[in-house]
Amino acid sequence: MYVIFGASGKVGASSAAALRKAGKAVRAVVRNPAQGEALARIGCEVAIADLDDLRSIRRALDGAQAAQLICPVALQASDAASAMRAMIHNAAQALSAHPGMRVLAVSDYGAELESGTGITMLYRELERQFAQAVAHLTLLRSAEHMQNWGRVLPVALATGYLSTLHAPASTPFPTVSAHDVGTIAAQLLLEQEQRDDTKVRVVSVEGPHRYSAEDAARLLGEVCGREMRVHVLPRQEWAATLSRSGINEALATLIMETNDAQNSGRIGAEAGTELRRGTTGLREVLAALVAA
Repeated sequence: MYVIFGASGKVGASSAAALRKAGKAVRAVVRNPAQGEALARIGCEVAIADLDDLRSIRRALDGAQAAQLICPVALQASDAASAMRAMIHNAAQALSAHPGMRVLAVSDYGAELESGTGITMLYRELERQFAQAVAHLTLLRSAEHMQNWGRVLPVALATGYLSTLHAPASTPFPTVSAHDVGTIAAQLLLEQEQRDDTKVRVVSVEGPHRYSAEDAARLLGEVCGREMRVHVLPRQEWAATLSRSGINEALATLIMETNDAQNSGRIGAEAGTELRRGTTGLREVLAALVAA
């Protein structure tokens, strides 16, 4: 039995579908029954659990041979960092009761760095705790999801300007489709069946190409049939802009630290790690976002 936490999300749903296609028994973990309906239709067993609830995590893991976990950033929490650390602690504690279980954890580019990376520091903590909890661990470090452009898409379509914190706008940065992350995660889970070593496996994943903000604007323009230009938000305006979008000060600070690290070139695939590439290009993702 493969247990997929966050199975209703883009990454988790793609992993569950790929494992079912491979003929594997899948327990899809969601937070409420409605989220499990589509997963049940493809043959998944559906379990209700929440990373805030240790007992529910333990129930979801019962009888499993492998598990995939992703700890989301708690965007609505008053203290997003503390909320995510609590989820990480709960998951690690539950996993520690199954030290022989094969586990894949979705992490983040830059998680190997020791300081100054904002949100990514939380994934560094996830990696540390999970490595202590289980003997067979694969860390899938993901580049930024292409679907994140959807956050600024409504304004871009209304104004013709694609806003970004990425600077310079001409610098390509690593990005990947969330669906590709899920598919590659499933491949790695299947590969774990053939591996007996207990060394933590670190795999980086990004798309077939790196894209700049200028590339994103050009491709969005092609999809929409109109000119799109990039608007790089000045650094001194970040805090106020994030606040107006409903992000509290604590989370905004983490977001700004992460983007500063990205813009300075500190965050990328760790040298010496395996690199897997998705097959989905940014134009395809933007077309799907616009259509939606």
